[in-house]
Amino acid sequence: MSASPPQRSSARRRSQHELAARARAIRLAVFDVDGVMTDGRIYLGASGEEMKAFNVLDGHGLKLLREQGIEVAILSGRRAGCVDRRAVELGIRHVVQGAGEKLPAFLQLITKLDVQARDTCYMGDDVMDLPVLEACGLAFSVPDAPHEVRRAAHHVTRRRGGEGAVREACERLLELRARIGAAGRGEG
Repeated sequence: MSASPPQRSSARRRSQHELAARARAIRLAVFDVDGVMTDGRIYLGASGEEMKAFNVLDGHGLKLLREQGIEVAILSGRRAGCVDRRAVELGIRHVVQGAGEKLPAFLQLITKLDVQARDTCYMGDDVMDLPVLEACGLAFSVPDAPHEVRRAAHHVTRRRGGEGAVREACERLLELRARIGAAGRGEG
């Protein structure tokens, strides 16, 4: 017996054309860390240092976004030095950690970057991400997120957090952006 694919329909499900139009407007892509960029596990060393496992596939996806002129940011509810280090490795200049309430932190970030919420995509995996998922222009989540989070997303990846989900979301965003370009040229 094979497992069924993750639930893709949602209250925010839109036509492919509308999703492509939303994707075309994206100037900033913001990602949660635990459960999105990682599998959500936290490793604690004997000295109290926190370690997380990041997927290299995701790093390449983020690079693809930047190559297309999309700014990338991290918004995390926790603080960890390894997140700062990973951001430096990936060339991510905008990192917000320790955001107990993510929506105010998100609004402060987009104000600082002079970007409207509708021109931003966000990828989160838990209920504390819901306000941002509902405020942004294009929302992504992962298959093991709670039902209400998956329902709020425009797209739920097949891959789980830490297993290439960020790469999949980046590729989906770029695919949607290309689709509207092709449709405008009569190729869609």
